Amino acid sequence: MPVNDYLVTIGLEVHCQIRTATKMFCSCKAGFGYEPNTNVCPTCLGMPGALPTLNEYAIERTILAGLLLGCSVPPVSKWDRKNYFYADMPKNYQTSQLDLPLCMGGEVPLYSWAFPAGVKVDPTEPVVRRVKLDHIHLEEDAAKLTHYGSYSLVDYNRGGTPLMEIVSAPDLTTPDEAYAYLKSLQQIMVCAGISDADMEKGQMRCDVNVSLRPKGQVELGAKIEMKNINSMSAARRALIYEIHRQAEELDRGIAQVQSTRRWDDTLGESIVMRTKENAHDYRYHTCPDLIPVRTAPLVERARKDMPELPEALRERLISRYGLPVADANTLVAEAGLRRYVEQMVSAGAPARKAANWVINNLVATLADKETPLEECPVSPQALAGLVAIVEEGIVSNNQAREVLELLWQHPEQDAAAAAASLGYKKADSGALEGLVDAVLAENQELVELVKGGNTKLINALTGKVMKAAQPKPNPKMVTEIINSRLGLS
Repeated sequence: MPVNDYLVTIGLEVHCQIRTATKMFCSCKAGFGYEPNTNVCPTCLGMPGALPTLNEYAIERTILAGLLLGCSVPPVSKWDRKNYFYADMPKNYQTSQLDLPLCMGGEVPLYSWAFPAGVKVDPTEPVVRRVKLDHIHLEEDAAKLTHYGSYSLVDYNRGGTPLMEIVSAPDLTTPDEAYAYLKSLQQIMVCAGISDADMEKGQMRCDVNVSLRPKGQVELGAKIEMKNINSMSAARRALIYEIHRQAEELDRGIAQVQSTRRWDDTLGESIVMRTKENAHDYRYHTCPDLIPVRTAPLVERARKDMPELPEALRERLISRYGLPVADANTLVAEAGLRRYVEQMVSAGAPARKAANWVINNLVATLADKETPLEECPVSPQALAGLVAIVEEGIVSNNQAREVLELLWQHPEQDAAAAAASLGYKKADSGALEGLVDAVLAENQELVELVKGGNTKLINALTGKVMKAAQPKPNPKMVTEIINSRLGLS
């Protein structure tokens, strides 16, 4: 049967590191980029006799995430041990939560701007639909394994980092929805300051569950899980591949077996790892070293920290700043760009112009120079100054791009000084009008052709004025004077 004859059911388990100063059960530093195995202690290394202590802030941040996603918070939450042995979990168990997690239910909005490029959704509607959640629980992260052919290295710095696991219901139906789910969830976590959620740094990872069943069949098909996928596009590719693989095997009469597979993004295929364990295989039991948490005071504190969600932010950008929907969507999707634009507005730039310059010029320059926004040498204040001299008519948009290039090389300059060093200054209107009159008098043949209807030749006249002018005026201003002189405006 074609793939379209099968019902696809997808669930995602998203692991999101919480942005905290210390680890979940000890006082070691949490964070990315430290020398391997330098932020460790007997507790996070699982030494015998070392006892855990709770990171209250991480619990509060998890509750905040639950409130933002419409979850209920049970009055009491407890801790469990999930027993297994991997090289990245030295205690032979993970402190996690099973039957009394911090958050229950809830839903994740799929924002229209979070879908992959080319997917048709209504951009004027902020939320396409909402995906149901099962629960959110808190646990400690494992260490980081790096594989080198015949051996592997372990960095225990990450081990013990507070890790929030957001478990969806089997409520997604397409790889595109899965991509939008991950993007939307990432934006909420970043907006709330709960996590940096950078998938490239491993701060957000996901396990993908997918099953197929023929249309008309009520019972779900066998669940296939793919572990530790570290990008949204990889999750989408993995799902596309796995859906087709399962459909082809089902067509050949090969029954699917509940199992765990590894997604190899280089090969573009999934590889079976093991038959899937169930909860009883992990021999969960209540953690004897940690008492249950009474959540009421933490819920009250979290409520005071409720931030502006992406859909509300989008409406504010449109209503307060008058941004087009497309620009507002872009700035909501990219928090760094939004902060840059808001700093430009604080420095006096008109919001629409600021957004337009950042989205259409600065982003292109960053891409061309292969520079991340956080390393951009041009400050928001300097770019606001550039927008100002464009608005004053000192430079045209094309000339402003030259000024931007100079500001990139000499970020200590302001825009007006950079423009002046390139020969762009505000022209004296009387002197400029006199120069236009002289050029028109010297080029009567062109003037007659323009008056005869060949208005494209105005560009040639503008070019002659620009060549003769010193300092260089805004060509738009020159063209306007020519049109006025020739009675065309």
